[in-house]
Amino acid sequence: MKQVLTLGGSNSVNSISKQLAEFSGSKLSEINVVNIDLNDYELPLFSVDLEAKKGYPENALALHEVFQRSDGFIIALAEHNGAYSAVFKNMFDWLSRIEASFFYNKPLLLLSTSPGARGGQSVLEIALSRFPRHGAEIIGSLSIPSFEDNFKDGQLVDPELLETLEGMIKDFQNKIIDG
Repeated sequence: MKQVLTLGGSNSVNSISKQLAEFSGSKLSEINVVNIDLNDYELPLFSVDLEAKKGYPENALALHEVFQRSDGFIIALAEHNGAYSAVFKNMFDWLSRIEASFFYNKPLLLLSTSPGARGGQSVLEIALSRFPRHGAEIIGSLSIPSFEDNFKDGQLVDPELLETLEGMIKDFQNKIIDG
């Protein structure tokens, strides 16, 4: 059975990006979904000196293995001051040192959200430019603005956003299953 990894780009225990990623993953059928919590992969702050002295942390290697085994990815980014959260950027740095193309040319559904009206559009733009350089085949991208207004009781309630997301999920699923 094919496997998709979902990941929210935050380490908040109440991460809205994690909620969005897992909601999106729950819409897949005939695919095993593995929900990743960055809190389960705590990593030291990346530095080339630390890498030279101690090599790759165990949690970075473990997460890298999960990326290798996955057939695709649903990532919902959190936006901190217009860019990635520190925990996501740190994970990204470690994974890219283990292998530059750590997305392995596999399909990626790229999402962002925030409490604000822009919905993490700035971080989404950064990722749309950066992720393909690391082997991501971006199938679709969507920003969900005003999370608290548009996501209630574990569901995306805005009908237009839901229809758009479901269309992207269908395209993503077809790419995973059909290759």
